Amino acid sequence: MSNTNQSSYRQIMKATSIFGGVQFYQIVLTIVRTKIVAVLLGTAGMGISGLFTSATTLITGITSLGLNVSAVKNVSEANATGDMNRVALVTSALRRLVWITGLLGTGVVIVLSPWLSEITFGNRDYTLGFVWLSVTLLFSTLSNGQYVLLQGLRKVAYLAKANVAGATIGLIVSLPVYYYYGVDGIVPALVLTSLSAMMLAYYFGNKVKVAPVPLDTPTLFKEGKGMVKMGVLLSLSGVIGLATSYVTRIYISNTGGVEDVGLFNAGFAIVNTYVGMVFTAMSTDYYPRLSAVAHDDGQARSLLNHQAEMTLLILGPILILFLIFIKFAIVVLYSTQFLASLGMVQWIVMAIFLKAVAWAMGFMLMAKGATKVFFYNELIANVYTLAMNIAGYYLFGLEGLGISFLVAYVVAVVQNFLVIRNRYGFAFSPECYRVFAVHFLIAALSFVLAKNIEGNLLYVVSAPLLILSVVYSYYEINRRIDLKGIVNKLVFKRNG
Repeated sequence: MSNTNQSSYRQIMKATSIFGGVQFYQIVLTIVRTKIVAVLLGTAGMGISGLFTSATTLITGITSLGLNVSAVKNVSEANATGDMNRVALVTSALRRLVWITGLLGTGVVIVLSPWLSEITFGNRDYTLGFVWLSVTLLFSTLSNGQYVLLQGLRKVAYLAKANVAGATIGLIVSLPVYYYYGVDGIVPALVLTSLSAMMLAYYFGNKVKVAPVPLDTPTLFKEGKGMVKMGVLLSLSGVIGLATSYVTRIYISNTGGVEDVGLFNAGFAIVNTYVGMVFTAMSTDYYPRLSAVAHDDGQARSLLNHQAEMTLLILGPILILFLIFIKFAIVVLYSTQFLASLGMVQWIVMAIFLKAVAWAMGFMLMAKGATKVFFYNELIANVYTLAMNIAGYYLFGLEGLGISFLVAYVVAVVQNFLVIRNRYGFAFSPECYRVFAVHFLIAALSFVLAKNIEGNLLYVVSAPLLILSVVYSYYEINRRIDLKGIVNKLVFKRNG
């Protein structure tokens, strides 16, 4: 293997390890919070909380104008110039804009609260709850402004500490509220969690000494125009995804009840939270690296293939472990009440293999600056995903939602591949095809066993498949980055 390829693979592994640590800690907190909240609130309470969160997150996605994504680029570019006056100007514009968009979001929720309650819950009983939750839009938008500042200035340590501390304090302040007030404590707990996250974001953000600059309206417009222009289209894409999730939950609530919404939320949370850490950790480094070589189709193709391979090699054993022990995990993380989501989760796990491939391809359009193509690509994907979700739930209940998730990602992989092949001549490498085929075959066998066998017998029969997956991933990763050599060097350095 060439030194260039080995360096690429090693960078992917290094970034995943660093940012994965923060994700892992947050996951541990999520496990604790989810388990306790599930016991205290039950499926109905989890459903109500999920509907509140979906509605406010949707409004945030609309009113934030995508600044949490687009402004990172502006801050980074200013920082790269080494001109602190320029950095101060961009930072001041960002801080002004997040206040404007945060207050806009709060006002929108207050005005629309009766209709939000009607649309979300089928009545206006939750109007006051939405009014109180309106302040969380301001808090979260201000928090994101600080995160953008830290990320753009590459203050990774402060960014990690802000996220970890915010999650920790949020857990500490919210659990007593759930304990004493139950379902009635959902709104206060969400407000306190958002407030604590904002306070800690500002605490760490203020450690970066950037002097504020007075801005008149023309200057604010000039500096903010670039952030908003790119952000709006990306934001619209995100809003469509949130709307798809929101409409799906409303359909489930109206057709099956809030208990099914709670089961749906819990099932997806297990996979998205505990497997999603890999995607989150990798994207932190993958997107800027891909953007740096986007002008060269050959390098971009190579990096995309490397990323897809490493993602599959890392995720493979994790997903197979999920398939084998998912029933046990549901009981531990939630309670036996949530076992009704088991079938759905099993299908979702299989879909994650396809999501890994679609995810790696999806960044190509953003890195190339093809924002409009990215938007329409996502719009089409969300339309057929929503249609499949409704059809799946109508025909097969909760398990149908898992099936629809799998089918949607089959279509998404084909769609993304055709788009970037036609535009940029992309093709998967034989290595990528092989890694996918081996792990997907092992997962398919594990899936069949999990569907037909239960208890200790499942663990015994499936153990060889899990071992095979781990050994294969280790072999392939070691072949790419000399993992054994890296470990030996670390051990030698420690002993020496």
